[in-house]
Amino acid sequence: MKSILIAAALALVASILLTPYLIRVFSRQGFGQEIREEGPQGHKSKRGTPTMGGVAIIIAMWVGYGAAHAFNAFGEGNDSPSASGLLVLFLTTGLGMVGFLDDFIKIRKQRNLGLNKTAKLVGQLAVAIVFAILALRYPDENGLTPASDHLSFVRDIAIVSFGTIGFIVFCYLAVSAWSNAVNFTDGLDGLAGGSSAMVLGTYVVIAFWQFSHDCARVQEAACFDTRDPLDLAVVAAAGMGACIGFLWWNAAPAKIFMGDTGSLALGGLVAGLSIATRTELLMIVIGGLFVVEMMSVVLQIAVFRTTRRRLFRMAPFHHHFELAGWAETTVIIRFWLLAGVCAMFGLGLFYADWLALGGGR
Repeated sequence: MKSILIAAALALVASILLTPYLIRVFSRQGFGQEIREEGPQGHKSKRGTPTMGGVAIIIAMWVGYGAAHAFNAFGEGNDSPSASGLLVLFLTTGLGMVGFLDDFIKIRKQRNLGLNKTAKLVGQLAVAIVFAILALRYPDENGLTPASDHLSFVRDIAIVSFGTIGFIVFCYLAVSAWSNAVNFTDGLDGLAGGSSAMVLGTYVVIAFWQFSHDCARVQEAACFDTRDPLDLAVVAAAGMGACIGFLWWNAAPAKIFMGDTGSLALGGLVAGLSIATRTELLMIVIGGLFVVEMMSVVLQIAVFRTTRRRLFRMAPFHHHFELAGWAETTVIIRFWLLAGVCAMFGLGLFYADWLALGGGR
């Protein structure tokens, strides 16, 4: 538990202290956000606000994670980073680099479009493939690898096995979907950061619960076969702390935006945690807000292409309510509430599954 607290606290402090420095540096360099011309008129005033603040989130995560290990806080004599933790951090950082390149192109070309779809797809594909291949390697003393080639809800579904190639394809689809879903959600000040903090807080609980009921440590029917669950809790805690620290400066009115650097990285983080904790399908519930945002874009495109009419005033979904007259802060707070409800419902399903298998008896 101490390691989780250290990771969260130091990531939060690092994010709070680093972000204003980035604001000054990016402002001097002219790294300002470009705004969609067809977007809500109230967003025009945000043009020029420093972007690429996701750099602070990624660095703060590494600081929190590294500090937790440097302080030898595990209490089990294990003070070295795990394969699972490092792989999830690799996925987060790799997608953050893709997002950074996207943001940098937007700034240099003074437009709201950075990497084209093909280039962004290739970047996500490369990072996801490396993650997927490595995640099926490095078994521990119990033969567990950082990921399983079975589809999972709260634990592996034995009858649904992908095989190595199928798992790599599944990994890419999951990473691409979640990184784009968080990216779509990042359209209002603090919306993606606050929602991500709730999802990551949920994964702190899930991963720590898995550690407390690890099949390698306890003999009970409702135990979990997850490799390095405590270290995954540390990673989730570092991500949560980094998001909260960044939110201090990103809350409305935002002094800096996370940009694609932050949104793609956070999407990779939640995708990686869901795969490493064997909760890929449960993540659809926990990250329900992200799902709604992404589906609003998919439905908008599908309906417009078939009927030439718009289903929503504007997609992603949060802009629909802005154009309906809701204040930006009202949309943000209500969507945070939706994100919190989804996270708590997902956590409830996780606990219910544990009870159903004989947990607590």
